[in-house]
Amino acid sequence: MARLVMKFGGTSVADLERIANVAAHVKREVEHGHEVAVVVSAMAGTTNQLVEWTREADRLHDAREYDTVVATGEQVTVGLLSITLQKMGVHARSWLGWQIPIRTDGAHGAARIADIDGTQLMERLGQGQVAVIAGFQGLGPDNRITTLGRGGSDTSAVAIAAAIKADRCDIYTDVDGVYTTDPRIVAKARKLDRISYEEMLEMASLGAKVLQTRSVELAMVHRVRLQVRSSFDAPDAPQFAREDFVPGTLVCDEEEIVEQQVVSGIAYSKDEAKITLVKVEDKPGIAASIFGPLADASINVDMIIQNVSDDGRSTDMTFTVPQAELPRAEEVINKVISGIRCEQVRTDPGVVKVSVIGIGMRSHAGVAQAMFRTLSEKGINIQAITTSEIKISVLIDAEYTELAVRALHSAYGLDSE
Repeated sequence: MARLVMKFGGTSVADLERIANVAAHVKREVEHGHEVAVVVSAMAGTTNQLVEWTREADRLHDAREYDTVVATGEQVTVGLLSITLQKMGVHARSWLGWQIPIRTDGAHGAARIADIDGTQLMERLGQGQVAVIAGFQGLGPDNRITTLGRGGSDTSAVAIAAAIKADRCDIYTDVDGVYTTDPRIVAKARKLDRISYEEMLEMASLGAKVLQTRSVELAMVHRVRLQVRSSFDAPDAPQFAREDFVPGTLVCDEEEIVEQQVVSGIAYSKDEAKITLVKVEDKPGIAASIFGPLADASINVDMIIQNVSDDGRSTDMTFTVPQAELPRAEEVINKVISGIRCEQVRTDPGVVKVSVIGIGMRSHAGVAQAMFRTLSEKGINIQAITTSEIKISVLIDAEYTELAVRALHSAYGLDSE
């Protein structure tokens, strides 16, 4: 018997038929003797509608009332799922964030979890009751409802799993696991049985949409084992009756991965824009005068390249920002360059970041060489490079995205047989 947290997103609970399917998944685990807590999102499209109504009521709305409205989507889902489980003969009850309580800071609309008291939940689970918990919401310091922002339900699920000392947190999505790359681009992409927290964190931050970065960070800190599974698999399918069947992809400590691949996956992010400052004066303090105001405007800068001229008096400075932030970044830069010498500002939203990821890179040489050689053979020019211990990222023209991903996937031997 294990203690499990099962998390289902909006598409998994989009209507009553899908809620019944979710209930069947939960019932299966209960019948296997497990203690089960379920975390759910609002039904697909509900949160967007609630946000729109709030904005229509007043564009300059009170953030606390915004959270009060937006948090109601999950309240509907937990009630409907609890009713459905009870109809199936499963002892279940619904929990809202404030009832547990899930304590957060006071940043309404983007709150961070501060503490969860799992005492009541563990007591009820021990009595055989299924806890159906509203994700995405908590209780602020002023006892007002808060919401956790993008990916909030995944974050809720991992935090609850840590609080109740769950053996595993299963994230049910519309895909059946984590793949070596996007299967829509590479037909030979393989589903990974296991992936380390570090690799999953890099993949999530570099464009993979399976898990939210915040939830992976939290899982890594608290060592919560995550399993990515498909909610659209039939809950009574024959494979679930096999003891040796391991569904989805397990996100865990690298010590649990017996055979570590040099490269585990290829990720790409189209959410990139490049800014180049041509012939900036090369003297101390220039970089601070550029990147300081960008940081003050909460604009995240990623890749940075600086090329110093032959005379040592000027430099070309290139960096990337999120594509959606390009207009704001240009506005900030235009204010800055009035105080520094800069010949020209160039922007390019037509770039993409392609990354090679793998914990095996720590102990193997030649990974970067293979990447650069492969792209060169395909005639793909590299505009910028960044590295970490388990990742190499390059910036290329967006038109070469699919070609680069396919070529690298094959070059590192990731193609399925």
